[in-house]
Amino acid sequence: MARSLCPDKERATVAVGAAILALAVPSAAGQVGAIVAGGLIGWGLLANHAPTRPGPPLAVHLPRAWSIIAAILFFGLLIGLPLAAAALPVQPLRLFDSFYRSGALVFGGGHVVLPLLQAEVVPRGWVSNDAFLAGYGAAQAVPGPLFTFSAYLGTVMGTVPNGWAGGLLCLVAIFLPSFLLLIAALPFWDGLRRRPAVQSALRGSRRLSSASCSRRSTSRCGPARSSARPILLSASSRCYCSRYGRCRPGSS
Repeated sequence: MARSLCPDKERATVAVGAAILALAVPSAAGQVGAIVAGGLIGWGLLANHAPTRPGPPLAVHLPRAWSIIAAILFFGLLIGLPLAAAALPVQPLRLFDSFYRSGALVFGGGHVVLPLLQAEVVPRGWVSNDAFLAGYGAAQAVPGPLFTFSAYLGTVMGTVPNGWAGGLLCLVAIFLPSFLLLIAALPFWDGLRRRPAVQSALRGSRRLSSASCSRRSTSRCGPARSSARPILLSASSRCYCSRYGRCRPGSS
């Protein structure tokens, strides 16, 4: 992942900075902040890179009215579901809110969703940490997107809804944001992806995948997570220095 996403010094710098932010602020706010910061830094720092040649035009065309409705629904649910779950503490609504936010805030690949899901279901007692890790291991052993792990979590929930109803609810909730964003972006994507500024911002934001994997590693460390963060930060810094700079042996 590091070789494909961080092939040069500039992009590796963005990745290390995003890792520091994601580990220093271990919450959804930290991950969203790293995405925004990566996009802004990529827009400014990586603007001199040769623009990527866009592929052929998309064959799928949707009315712009659909796009606007999908964008309103995406942000409306993202903002409204937490408020509704706080006002009406009904378990199906809380469950849908948790998995919808996890699907909406993830960026950079399936593994990045793991710390978000664990933060939603394990501390609340909905799923034990052992059951979470067992499900993750099983999900790694079968083909398909890692988002389907949400169906397992919904099935093994200790609270109602669980079983097939809970699995279906969590599966729909976590995939719904991506479908809404896809419909919202399709009518404008051909024009956006040809803009050098947008390409530079996406190069910066994609560095978050490496950073989020560092956070995912600490999220599974259990009681040792507080000591694991400085170790991962030190390892990231040493790898960066060994490839792009000079580090003295024994230096901290």
